[in-house]
Amino acid sequence: MLQLIGLLQAGRGYNSDALAQACGVSRRTVFRDLDLLRLSGVPLSFDENQQRYRIPGACLLPPTNFTPEEALSLLVLCHELGSSSGVPLLTAARTAAVKLESSLPARLRDQLREVTAALHIAAEPANPLVGCKPVYDLLLTAIANRRNVRIHYQSLAEEKEIATRLSPYELFFSRRSWYVVGRSSLHRAKRTFNLGRILRIEPLDDRFRVPRGFSLARHLRNAWHMIPEKGRDREVVVRFDRLVAQNVAEVNWHKTQRVVFRDDGSADFHVTVSGLKEISWWILGYGDRAEVLEPPELRQLIAQHAQRMADQYR
Repeated sequence: MLQLIGLLQAGRGYNSDALAQACGVSRRTVFRDLDLLRLSGVPLSFDENQQRYRIPGACLLPPTNFTPEEALSLLVLCHELGSSSGVPLLTAARTAAVKLESSLPARLRDQLREVTAALHIAAEPANPLVGCKPVYDLLLTAIANRRNVRIHYQSLAEEKEIATRLSPYELFFSRRSWYVVGRSSLHRAKRTFNLGRILRIEPLDDRFRVPRGFSLARHLRNAWHMIPEKGRDREVVVRFDRLVAQNVAEVNWHKTQRVVFRDDGSADFHVTVSGLKEISWWILGYGDRAEVLEPPELRQLIAQHAQRMADQYR
């Protein structure tokens, strides 16, 4: 129960699945304990839009001292996220690390200093988003206040500059850049926009409401990365030869993946995706070490790419 209260009074809240996983219990147990908290007078709230539980207002439990492991994790993450090769627009994380380190007890600070310098996180190359900090800050404010914005956007899909009124629901960083997802008046649907291609942005006075039940996970569905395509999800099977099979199996590429090794050392990679284009680019990266077995449409798409590549290099 103490662990549950600690989770609920920290951050932006958790859904029942996340609470069950964090506490190592079933969802049924979580719901029982949440009811017990309500009966005990704990001011538990539930966000209908995000489907998350939290305890608002003042903390019920006093702050606890950092363990060496907790302090080390925070320092390393803040230093690396705020570095020039870390996550764009999060440079403040580095100053936060400095403040955190200076507030630690001297003995713990000395203990962590050398270890922190020896730990590094090699992030993927990212779009530096030079000059995008005002856009990022304005979108954060708009999301917090539930106010619309108007953006002028260099659209790659439409191959021109577009203007639309956007109701920004969430900001998220994915692999190489920051994105905002929300309802676009021009498209009359939820769309995802890359902050690096927002040319101009202006705040508007009118407000919006996040649709009930919206979540980033539901919006992305089972997209391989972040571009879900219309239509039903597809079952994909890719056979990787023995040279790369173990490498593929070691990485959690997608939440639905399943890897089955064969007697010859090769492996069949099974995954369910909302669209075939994004995963085709990943498969092509393995060249002739990968062969699509299912579905036939993806197999044909890969063959077309390979043929055009061969023609280009011939």
